[in-house]
Amino acid sequence: MEKEEQAIILEYLPNGYPLEMKMMPIAQAIGKTNLVLLEVVPRRGITLDIGEEVYIGEGKRDKIYYILGRLHREKLTESAKDQLQEFIKKTVKEKGERFVNFFNKADAINKRIHQIELLPGFGKKHMWEIIKQRKEQEFESFEDMKERIPNLPDPEKAIEKRIFKELTIFERHNLFVN
Repeated sequence: MEKEEQAIILEYLPNGYPLEMKMMPIAQAIGKTNLVLLEVVPRRGITLDIGEEVYIGEGKRDKIYYILGRLHREKLTESAKDQLQEFIKKTVKEKGERFVNFFNKADAINKRIHQIELLPGFGKKHMWEIIKQRKEQEFESFEDMKERIPNLPDPEKAIEKRIFKELTIFERHNLFVN
């Protein structure tokens, strides 16, 4: 897994967490590449804006003093969760090809469950139809999937929901988040 270079600020807490008694500014962020939730500490005198993209890679960082570590899903604030949903929606749109490729390459996890079945709204019937269609010809886009498979739940929305779930709730099998 490559290191994150850029992160998006989900929440900025200028006085830190209210119950932790440390009056240190902190921000909740998500890495753009690997979708890793992070806690970052801004440089002195820097105010971060929600939705702002910041550099967190090696070397000199202009706005971030250091990365405190991974952000535990339980610590995510409600407004950070709202921002997270917006970020995921944007990411799925921008990297649509990567997610369409998931449908072209998804495999069985074990004898009883397939990766496609882990998506909200997708059952065995949809899974078999997707497998049948992709054997004939790989999917080129979400629209292509919707055209070729009748009554298919919106694959974009299903992926958005699954990524959000993987980031906010413990999941036994993660498809998109490490």
